[in-house]
Amino acid sequence: MSEFKFIWLHLVIIVRHKWYVGIECWKRGLYWQGIVHDLSKFSPTEFISSARRFQGNGSPITQEKNELGYSYAWLNHKAKNKHHWIYWTDQAKGNWVAAPMPEKYIQEMVCDYIGAGKAYSVGEWSPTEPLNYYLATDGKSLMHPDTRSRFEELLRELAQIG
Repeated sequence: MSEFKFIWLHLVIIVRHKWYVGIECWKRGLYWQGIVHDLSKFSPTEFISSARRFQGNGSPITQEKNELGYSYAWLNHKAKNKHHWIYWTDQAKGNWVAAPMPEKYIQEMVCDYIGAGKAYSVGEWSPTEPLNYYLATDGKSLMHPDTRSRFEELLRELAQIG
């Protein structure tokens, strides 16, 4: 596949993800967050690295981590996007700690899970997917207890009500 095609396909998946997240943010009254969500993905640090590693299945960030042992794209992304729990972590007195996330970013994190699921599993998404994904992958994330409780509450509500 040509390099241009990888660039194009990566751009399409970013825009698709932003579209779905934007819809979910608007449903929650998070208009500005819906517009600016993940804009850092268009920065050279993230876009070039991820476009080079785009395969159509799997994360370019995971690919970069497999190659280098870390990911410049992820380091940039998590530092600029407050809807990621890891943005709210810090090291104090030799221990990693998590600060509580404001409600609007917890809500955006839910929107991000929904948008990612819809963008990456076209036609196969269900309201239980974000909760199942979280339980399978992120259940041990370093979140403040209040953040974790609220996030899980929102995911369970989504799974039950849709």
